[in-house]
Amino acid sequence: MERDETGPKLMTVHFIGAGPGAADLLTLRATALLGASQVCLYAGTYVTDDVLEHCPPGATLIDTQHLNLDQITAHAVQGHAAGHDVARLCSGDPSLYSALAEQTRRLDAAGVPWDVTPGVPAYAAAAALLGRELTVPEVAQTVILTRAQADSTKMPETESLAYLAQSRATLALHLAIRHIRRLAAELAGPYGAGCPAIVVANAEQPDQQILRGTLETIADHVEAAGIRQAALIFVGHALESVSFAESHLYSKRDRGRPAP
Repeated sequence: MERDETGPKLMTVHFIGAGPGAADLLTLRATALLGASQVCLYAGTYVTDDVLEHCPPGATLIDTQHLNLDQITAHAVQGHAAGHDVARLCSGDPSLYSALAEQTRRLDAAGVPWDVTPGVPAYAAAAALLGRELTVPEVAQTVILTRAQADSTKMPETESLAYLAQSRATLALHLAIRHIRRLAAELAGPYGAGCPAIVVANAEQPDQQILRGTLETIADHVEAAGIRQAALIFVGHALESVSFAESHLYSKRDRGRPAP
């Protein structure tokens, strides 16, 4: 939803991708919106103090980690009614596992305008720390972003992990670290027990951890490190492949271009 610049300024709820946690990975748009919002809703589990330093002096800061969606929406609606722009910080990027759809549905029902600012997704930040491309020519050209299902809402039947794993694409598993042993065993069939598996926890934060192993060993590493949240699991042969074809995009082959 957009502002009407021809009329009175509309106070808006801004869903802002906070990235993986480092304040200097926020976009310029994100920092500008934070600096203009007198109310900021954030999840204290993931958003750090240096990110909140972009908020203006005297801003109302509300940690949402113990609030339900109705309570979070109520704060956003109240801030809007009071004539404030409201920043709703989402860890990573709002397009993935942020409950954006549920929150905007509530705001629409309340007649409150909103917009979305993207952020650096967790899988991209984690891949950067590893220095790995997730799409290696003739090894993996597809990345599947998915999650585990336990106490959360059920997965669609066509998105079971067993079904997705048949592709042998690079997997980026979110919200799944507590089920690492079960998931590794399930994936070992289609990928092979020796398939590379890497866990990146608290990416781009001072306490970040990177655990490397295979589907056979990664659960042992995770349990020994005591990692229970804020972690991404990568699985796939692209993670350690050193023997692969050169991309045609940058090759010296004749691309059929006319001679100068």
